[in-house]
Amino acid sequence: MVYLPYLVGQCVKNGSTFKRANLKHISDAAALHHSGRKADVVVNCTGLLASKLGGVMDKKIVPARGQVVVVRNDPGFMMGISGTDDAEDELSYMMTRAAGGGTVLGGTYQLGNWESQPDPSTATRIMKRAVELCPALTGGKGIEALDIIRHGVGLRPTRISGVRIEKEMIDDTWVVHNYGHGGWGYQSSYGCSAGAKELVDQILSPAAKL
Repeated sequence: MVYLPYLVGQCVKNGSTFKRANLKHISDAAALHHSGRKADVVVNCTGLLASKLGGVMDKKIVPARGQVVVVRNDPGFMMGISGTDDAEDELSYMMTRAAGGGTVLGGTYQLGNWESQPDPSTATRIMKRAVELCPALTGGKGIEALDIIRHGVGLRPTRISGVRIEKEMIDDTWVVHNYGHGGWGYQSSYGCSAGAKELVDQILSPAAKL
């Protein structure tokens, strides 16, 4: 079996091996099996790249751009508000990271935005909202008192019509798709991976060899 996230990984009896490869078509992954034989199944976990990979080209998958500011200030609690007066695709939240990792101030949820660099004006709005909601974050001193660690941007792989977990024959290769989880891939990972495994088991079962 060949797994195709951003790397191509292969399940081996006593462990796993990983290969980095540039593929133009999903079925090309089947030729990368460590045995030299064609793989029985390719598991497609390409996230955003599912929109560009030959054989898949899923135009329902788009980035949901998230921008955050990570600071050393500690608000003493975590909070979130689903909307703001600044823009429909912006929201407010503060999440304290474990082990002294600072506090994440957010954020945005901008569907279809591929920009990977932080926008300074967006960052300013994020910080202003955080300080207004929680003056204790800076002891009432405003955003100038925020001790900034870094600005960050992430492109969540969001599928407009919902997560895709299904099997498909592409050319002469069985493919199991598992992508489109947006910003909640970690929370859903156990359930979605179990669903993908069930599909792999169906393909590999003797009854499926018709």
